[in-house]
Amino acid sequence: MTNTALLSCADRPVGRYTYLPADAGRPYLHPVTTLAGVPVTEERPADHVHHLGASVAVPDVSGHNFWGGRTFVRGQGPTVLDNHGTQRHLGWKLCDPDGFVEELGWEAGGGELLREHRTVAATPLSDTAWALDLSFSLTNPGPGDLSIGSPATNGRPGAGYGGFFWRAPKEGSPPAVFGPAADGEEAVHGRAADWVALCGDGWSLVFAGATEETRRDPWFVRTTEYPGVGSSLAAAERLPVPAGATVVRRIVTVVADGRLDRAGAAALVRRAVTA
Repeated sequence: MTNTALLSCADRPVGRYTYLPADAGRPYLHPVTTLAGVPVTEERPADHVHHLGASVAVPDVSGHNFWGGRTFVRGQGPTVLDNHGTQRHLGWKLCDPDGFVEELGWEAGGGELLREHRTVAATPLSDTAWALDLSFSLTNPGPGDLSIGSPATNGRPGAGYGGFFWRAPKEGSPPAVFGPAADGEEAVHGRAADWVALCGDGWSLVFAGATEETRRDPWFVRTTEYPGVGSSLAAAERLPVPAGATVVRRIVTVVADGRLDRAGAAALVRRAVTA
């Protein structure tokens, strides 16, 4: 039985989606490539073996870990706990070469905590760039209230990761990172911005919040330790998900050949978000 779906753009393969991972705990996109075939994701790198290309990963849903690896415990630090959940593929609403609509169940502790509706689409932007449009809706189907947290909300400053996350390839030198008016990891990490660009050896990624609510989420950015960018659901405070409530986010990622400058990144984001 196949457990992957291929993603194409402009009649070229640009990604593979593993939706029934044997031991990963969540579906993920890897490899993702530029239109010229340059890989821009990394899977299970030695520095963080639970990093899986591009995915939706949350380290704390009411105490359950949907990120992988250790759990940050206040006053104790990163700790190995038997608290890992699974994002289970429930079926397709649509599965075409240029995108899909998927239903998932976030399961932990013997039950389903969240029900997710996920949409992924690949859109051509130019001869050298395309956009990955990913949206997710997380609904609390149960009778009790839930909340989403992060290591930051559990006592580790600056570690507000959780939500959409993209692990890029680690190269000989760190990638450049910049936003609309800021340069460098320290300047863009932990701050909200319309977009953030990550540029490596022959490739560029530009991450953009495509809704007002998504744009309010700060960016989690790493370049020196490893290259990764995410949109943080709980950067400083826990995000409540009351019974029956739904959390919706949409991130559009421009995937381009070459190294973009600020003007080029901004132009492609405008085209991608309105496409």
